[in-house]
Amino acid sequence: MSSTVVSSQEGKLNPLTICKSVPACCSARYNLALLACFGFFLLYALRVNLSVALVDMVEPNTSLAKNVTSNVCPEHSSTINVPRNTTGEKYSWDADTQGWILGSFFYGYIITQIPGGYLASRIGGKLLLGFGIFGTSVFTLLTPLAANLGVGYLIAVRALEGLGEGVTFPAMHSMWSSWAPPLERSKLLSISYAGAQLGTVVSLPLSGLICYYMNWVYVFYIFGALGVLWWFFWMCLVSDTPETHRSISHAEREYILSSLKDQLSTQKSVPWRPMLKSLPLWAIVVAHFSYNWTFYTLLTLLPTYMKEILRFDAQENGFLSALPYFGCWLCIILSGQIADYLREKQNFSTVCVRKCFTLIGMIGPALFLVAAGFIGCNYALAVAFVTISTTLGGFCTSGYSINHLDIAPSYAGILLGITNSFATIPGMVGPVIAKNLTHNNTVGEWQTVFYIAASINLFGAIFFALFASGEVQDWAVSGYRLHRN
Repeated sequence: MSSTVVSSQEGKLNPLTICKSVPACCSARYNLALLACFGFFLLYALRVNLSVALVDMVEPNTSLAKNVTSNVCPEHSSTINVPRNTTGEKYSWDADTQGWILGSFFYGYIITQIPGGYLASRIGGKLLLGFGIFGTSVFTLLTPLAANLGVGYLIAVRALEGLGEGVTFPAMHSMWSSWAPPLERSKLLSISYAGAQLGTVVSLPLSGLICYYMNWVYVFYIFGALGVLWWFFWMCLVSDTPETHRSISHAEREYILSSLKDQLSTQKSVPWRPMLKSLPLWAIVVAHFSYNWTFYTLLTLLPTYMKEILRFDAQENGFLSALPYFGCWLCIILSGQIADYLREKQNFSTVCVRKCFTLIGMIGPALFLVAAGFIGCNYALAVAFVTISTTLGGFCTSGYSINHLDIAPSYAGILLGITNSFATIPGMVGPVIAKNLTHNNTVGEWQTVFYIAASINLFGAIFFALFASGEVQDWAVSGYRLHRN
């Protein structure tokens, strides 16, 4: 695998020559991507494990047996006859309370987005990302204790987990602004952020198995302990920039620095006013908000949908809930490779690639999510349509999701903090609204949830297609020089 860059300077080594001697395999930048991938793997495992465990933590919904609505699906018979563990504590939490528990994470998450991006631009992303995941892991270990103390304590612990995770994505974006050559951005960022989907893929079924055979408390103990272990490797092996990395080759360091020399700003102050007036930034905000409405609704409530509508048990629930995110993980990896191939080899403009991938990644999921609402109790089609919907969403990782680095690489962490603040709102209110719309757990009620998500997705896709940019904005570089990607 090799890369090219588009500019050079007299008296400097030609980046085109340098990159031919800098293979991707075992390089510092790809090692960073892989370690970040494991970090985001654990980050999302820590985030979504409650979605599965909550199904086992709550006393059975006896009202379902009295529900005579014709649209409710029949019981899905399980082929698994292994006796399940029933020693876990059960709590009398109604649907509204469950919605607040699932949404409480995002009340902490939204607070540290912009501060996380700003701090990362000042002190580097290594410490912020590392301690963000470390703190989340520690609070995850405390979750069973909090649940026993009361629902208020559990909500508080989940909010504190959100505070820790809130700095992670802005910190990672800030690090990539110093590490990712422009024509490798899609590949490097898709590898690192694909860990989030992989964490969902593994943690959903594994959490179901742990709940089924052991006890739901071990869901939090196992993943929390793994997060602490990852933190030690991260602190020992990672550096904020190529200049401070202890084992990077001279050729790779020169290649990265040369490729970024026209895109980074030396201004010490943040240009807040022109930044907040930038229409391309607001295009990312709208797309990010819209995509996350669908993503967070499914992320937090898919296990409940599988159990209460499709009527799978906890073990089948975990495997089938993970299937859509496995598809999304594959799509993220492949779309990152395709995006950079189109930009580097086929001379597609950055803005064209970002817009096309965002349209596919938002309109496609909207269509299949609506279709999932129409097929009702057809188990196979319901799982297939939700899987296709979530899989296509993976295109957005090489669309709007990394567009911050295209328009302002020096301030990418701050921009992601801004867009992710707005995009966290769906995580706060989406589960609560969905829970309030599905009190009776009928197919019709869940259709409404899917229709709302699809409509918001469609709006976000159109807005981004109209107003997005692929160029470094004039306010984002020293001397206000415009640079084309």
